[in-house]
Amino acid sequence: MSAFVRAIGTATPPHDIHHAFIDWASARIDPAMRPVFRRMASRAGIGHRWSVLADPVGPGGFYADRMPGTEARMAVYADRAPALALDAVEALAQQIDCGGITHLVVASCTGFVAPGIDQILARSLGLSPSVERTLIGFMGCYAAAAALRTARHIVRSEPMARVLVVTVELSTLHLQDTHAIEPLLAMLQFGDGAAAALVTSEAGGIALGTPFAAALPDSADLIRWTITDQGFAMHLDGAVPGRIGHALADPAFVARVTGGVPPAELFWAVHAGGRSILDAVGHALALPPDALAQSRRVLAEKGNMSSVTLMAVLAAMLADPPPQRQGVALAFGPGLAAEGLALEHVG
Repeated sequence: MSAFVRAIGTATPPHDIHHAFIDWASARIDPAMRPVFRRMASRAGIGHRWSVLADPVGPGGFYADRMPGTEARMAVYADRAPALALDAVEALAQQIDCGGITHLVVASCTGFVAPGIDQILARSLGLSPSVERTLIGFMGCYAAAAALRTARHIVRSEPMARVLVVTVELSTLHLQDTHAIEPLLAMLQFGDGAAAALVTSEAGGIALGTPFAAALPDSADLIRWTITDQGFAMHLDGAVPGRIGHALADPAFVARVTGGVPPAELFWAVHAGGRSILDAVGHALALPPDALAQSRRVLAEKGNMSSVTLMAVLAAMLADPPPQRQGVALAFGPGLAAEGLALEHVG
């Protein structure tokens, strides 16, 4: 029994905050380092990032006078995250009939609320109280792979299941009070977004094949989130791209990821964690120059939306199928760990 991603809807908030953030961050950095920051920002491969916050660092904005506490940030999450997720579900419903949902799998790593966002969505969508819900949290950028893997397991065990998979992240709620260039460059990557997918046993779209997972050795501190009194502090070490490239240079690891198929013969839905990460993947696997074009386009248009990003890449591939029939979904996140699945485009 196979499981298929039949369609994906995506949503982003209305406020483009990328260039305002660059100006704000640049003003906080030691003047001698500002040209370095500006140069690295221009090379990030990001043109836009979207936020539920209107002009967050401008006069009167959420971060204008002081850094809000975690309570205030979670209040915004509880209000805006379900609304953005519902926008993604509506985008999905415009493509395919979403009736008869039996299972709801939600991934969200940038906020907490109870009753959970899964319950809020189920109630807002009018789903049956008997719908089985799964909430995946704090897995970071590879949470979408875990959500799709979970949906695959459900469909393979219950062929009549209709699984709604939702990812929603409000990364811009976690701006930190810092003058250091490294964390500001990390924050430069992240934006808000949501995605919703329908996974069933009915053939169509993209088939979800064998999943894989791996924790890279001696890398636990390279990507991490710390819950503080002023939101979630992200640490993204500059060594991450090199460590990913090193892992993908291991033939045994690559064989697990590709199933033994030469990488250049596959299509690649790679989480757009940053330009340097995409460069590391492309170089290590000796991929053709355009192999990661969809990932780079998502990064340019929306930035890194944590778990939503991989879903956005898959949505782009459903809309504009690659020439290869077989492929791989691959994402990296805290740990440093990799998660993904084999894919097959079936139209």
